[in-house]
Amino acid sequence: MKKNELVDIHCHILPGIDDGSPSLATSIALAHQAVADGIKTILATPHHMDRHYTNHATAVQAAVAKFQTELDRLGIDLQIFPSQEVHLNGNIMANLDDLLGIDEGRRYLLLELPHEMVPSYLDDVIFQLSCEGITPVIAHPERNAQIIAEPKILYDLVQQGVLAQVTATSLVGTFGKQVQKTAKEFVRCGLVQVVASDAHVLKNREFAMTKAYQILSEMATDYSEQFAQNARNLLNGDEVSVETIEMPRKKRKFGLF
Repeated sequence: MKKNELVDIHCHILPGIDDGSPSLATSIALAHQAVADGIKTILATPHHMDRHYTNHATAVQAAVAKFQTELDRLGIDLQIFPSQEVHLNGNIMANLDDLLGIDEGRRYLLLELPHEMVPSYLDDVIFQLSCEGITPVIAHPERNAQIIAEPKILYDLVQQGVLAQVTATSLVGTFGKQVQKTAKEFVRCGLVQVVASDAHVLKNREFAMTKAYQILSEMATDYSEQFAQNARNLLNGDEVSVETIEMPRKKRKFGLF
């Protein structure tokens, strides 16, 4: 990967609106870390509609504009776009107008599942979103306890046309060997199509994008460029090609990461 060309489609860099960064100074520090890690473009994705945070579309857009102005003033070569990490819940369709897509046209939506399980109504939400021309991109499935235990769940979702995003630190091993093994297996099986940082200021939530792309390159010569192109395509609302998918080899012990 060339320096400072990476696109990060999942990052909690905005100050004071979720658990990503408590202040502008912290967000500026995160921006410096992102640039040092080879990142050029970040999709700011604060939590939305989960148990703790509500970040309306207009508020996120305003926060991004304000933060971008500060980055430009400081000469930090980083471009920020507004989005949300939308938590799966029963009110998504009723609040569709308040949802920001990964791309400006909202062809793709970053969708977060509960960490411990996959709700039974997920298929219904996916169907309703598809009727609106929206493809969900499941955030960090390798860290969902039920998907770790039953990877066929993710296999079935991708067969339906859903996409998924693996976390850089999962590939690097920050969340432990079980999550790292699951992440790599999902890559090999074609069940995740893009890597992103999901960076916070929290412990063990660094960017690690360059290291993740190095791991992808070690796994197969074409993974690195394929994942980088997919990130650009998602951001631009372009087609993301999904290669032949395979069923993960074995079921894992159910347990939280």
